[in-house]
Amino acid sequence: MAHYNDYYKRSYRPLAQYRCVSITASLFLLFAFALYLLVALSVPIIKPIYLFIFDFNTQPSQPATSIATDLRFGVWGFCASSVLDLPTIFTNNGECTAPHLGYVVPPDVLALTGYPQIADVVLEALTVLLVLHPVCAGMAFLCMFTSLFLASPCMAVTSLIISIFTAIVGSVTLAADLALEIEARDKVGPLTNNAVTVGWGNGVWMILAAVVLTWISVILLSAVACSCCGYRRRSHHRY
Repeated sequence: MAHYNDYYKRSYRPLAQYRCVSITASLFLLFAFALYLLVALSVPIIKPIYLFIFDFNTQPSQPATSIATDLRFGVWGFCASSVLDLPTIFTNNGECTAPHLGYVVPPDVLALTGYPQIADVVLEALTVLLVLHPVCAGMAFLCMFTSLFLASPCMAVTSLIISIFTAIVGSVTLAADLALEIEARDKVGPLTNNAVTVGWGNGVWMILAAVVLTWISVILLSAVACSCCGYRRRSHHRY
């Protein structure tokens, strides 16, 4: 009885068992959470992070004006910049929309582009992304916490289930990001007579990295929860 009580208490202590897997999975999920969260807070909240860019082709001989030549779309809005003040890796001083759920682009910002109709291509799809990115961040954080308690069979299975859902939702989010960029590329070119080029944003690559880390965590947690890959549950064994 005393041995059972001791095992029961140890089962609900963090890192009581399977420490190598637990620490590795937790770190991977922590990094995934950070990446999901940063993208969820992309332009215009964290201005250097964006999902995709509309780059307006200009002639070298064309004089610099305040007309926007760079549109960077994020989850909560977008920023418009001209050649007079182009964004850098760490800064973006362009005119941005206010962060808003299901945001609407102000007419004065659209007027800066010279192509006010192009924003309509992406606004409807972005509403879906508003929900997916924060959900991924929240699920990754929850799974990071539960993966510290793998000594408990219940927590091990719970961690695996949450990680699988996180990986699936993350994969759907990545697919939505890619589909949105591809759709924008197909529509914006003809709409502007190929005067605008659509490119990937750093947020897409961050989501890709987060998805890879999450799926690796799924494999690690599966090894424990399913007692496979050399792992065997023994109540008296401690890592």
